[in-house]
Amino acid sequence: MSRPRDTTPVALERRTSETTVQVTVAIGSGVADVSTTVPFLDHMMTALARYSGFDLHIRASGDLRHHIIEDVALTLGAAIARAIPETAARYGERTVPMDEALMQAVIDVGGRPFYEGPLPSNLYDHWMRSFCDAGKFTLHLRTLRGGDRHHIVEGAFKALGFALRQAAVDSGAVFSTKGAVVLEGR
Repeated sequence: MSRPRDTTPVALERRTSETTVQVTVAIGSGVADVSTTVPFLDHMMTALARYSGFDLHIRASGDLRHHIIEDVALTLGAAIARAIPETAARYGERTVPMDEALMQAVIDVGGRPFYEGPLPSNLYDHWMRSFCDAGKFTLHLRTLRGGDRHHIVEGAFKALGFALRQAAVDSGAVFSTKGAVVLEGR
């Protein structure tokens, strides 16, 4: 039996000489308020919010499209990791059709960064890797079928969203033989 969800928002801001990114994340109903100056990224973040059930507020600006896409991934990955309960189900998997594309995402939100793709877009393959590195997620994405880059990338974000929704459910138990992992320091 799952416990009530903690919907406390997590807000992070990342500032560099290249970009400014502000992200607020809460486990909710999948509402998105996104403005990154990169229309396709806005579309993917809106899809991710809808399918994951995370409410996302994202603002980003910067010098180059590549820098904006990467820094949104880094900031969002870290924010989602903080929003996921310690007693989350941890694992999620979903296969999603997007027209001729068929995408599978399998995720572990247990604190070990790894990404295996690829996607047929260097920018969005890099987004997935940066998201996993910052969130300390393990993500395997597989293109089971498909030829249209847009459909493959969008299908990947939808599959990732559903897998995150499943992994983030508060189960009331810690799914690790190590128990809860605590890092402390000065």
